[in-house]
Amino acid sequence: MNASLAFVRLNRRWLAAGFLLLFASSFGQSFFVSLSGGEIRRAFALSNGDFGLLYMGVTLAGALALAFVGPVVDRWSARWSAMLAVWALALGALLLALAPGPVALAAALFFLRLFGQGFCVHAAYTLLGRWFGPGRAEGRGRAVSLASLGLNAGQAVLPPIFAFAMAPLGWRGVWGAVAALLVLLAVPLAAVLFTRERRPAEAPGGSEAMAGWTRREALRDPLFPLLLLAMLPPAFISNTILFHQAYLGELRGWSPGLFASALPLYALTTLGSLLLAGWCVDKRSARAFLPLYLLPLGLGCLVLGQVEGPRAAFLFLVLYGLSDGFSLTLLGTLWPEVYGTRHLGAIRSAIVPLMVLAAALGPGLGGVLIDRGVSYPLILTLLGLYCLAVSALMVPVVRRLKRRALEPQSGSSRPVLAD
Repeated sequence: MNASLAFVRLNRRWLAAGFLLLFASSFGQSFFVSLSGGEIRRAFALSNGDFGLLYMGVTLAGALALAFVGPVVDRWSARWSAMLAVWALALGALLLALAPGPVALAAALFFLRLFGQGFCVHAAYTLLGRWFGPGRAEGRGRAVSLASLGLNAGQAVLPPIFAFAMAPLGWRGVWGAVAALLVLLAVPLAAVLFTRERRPAEAPGGSEAMAGWTRREALRDPLFPLLLLAMLPPAFISNTILFHQAYLGELRGWSPGLFASALPLYALTTLGSLLLAGWCVDKRSARAFLPLYLLPLGLGCLVLGQVEGPRAAFLFLVLYGLSDGFSLTLLGTLWPEVYGTRHLGAIRSAIVPLMVLAAALGPGLGGVLIDRGVSYPLILTLLGLYCLAVSALMVPVVRRLKRRALEPQSGSSRPVLAD
């Protein structure tokens, strides 16, 4: 405990910087944007389908744009990267508050999705991966897990604040207030917190920065698609299940608010899992948990698919929370551990769009299968078996990564990454 408190005290500037960006990302996340979804549809005379297609389109466009915007984190200072994220997010909020028609609405949502869900999260994890090295001494795992609490804080405090502010301000007024909050509070905080860069100690055998793979090299690595296969299931599966929770409730005869009543338990489990994951990654390595972290999610899907009682929803969200905490930590620690930090922004900007695509495809693919008569409990069971299969596949992948970290790569002059 004393060591953890000392770590927080010594690194509070950089932990707070990551927390700030991840908290600010909430304004571009679906959970916050959707709070004004009904008012937006009525204001612009959009059907549920129209708004859904528009939202999916700008989300995918933002993911594609991130592949080109993301590498600036490698070229710009942390301060300028943070300023870009916060100012662009504020511009998106202001555009939404003032949008006169559908074109302006689409532009506003594009900015919110690109710089909220996309660039804020991308920049935070890239900078944390660069600032903190691997292992217990440098504490990358703890840094990522503590800063990731910004996401949890946003999910916990912003929806009730939005609901409270809606009555006096209206939905446009709330988004105007978001823009003002970002400019008047987040921008000055970022200017202070991101003034100084942290320099991690060099790892034995050479620093990660000197050993960094380029994006082209990483994309050509035969292990890269396998690592992606391991990291995509949480976004794909959680979006699929939560989007179709009402349909599952109808099949099982559950009350409409059952999943909502279990969300606090999920939030607490995720919080505990986040803190545990940071400690575990620093003690071992990020790659060591690739065969393990999907097991609770896989078991949760099997429970949800096979158990008909209401307790299945609670068990699923607890098990998903266990995987989700490790997933958030691995998102910030796995890629710099495997590919170094010199080109980390460029590499992550190729990864994040694929994760966004997986999150966007899950609900649609699940809906198509349901419409074609495929049993939804069967779909859930198959998702669970998929997680277990990926976990088993990661065992030889982790062995290969460990060998590659210890031995020079054949035919390559690039320095070997050390733990």
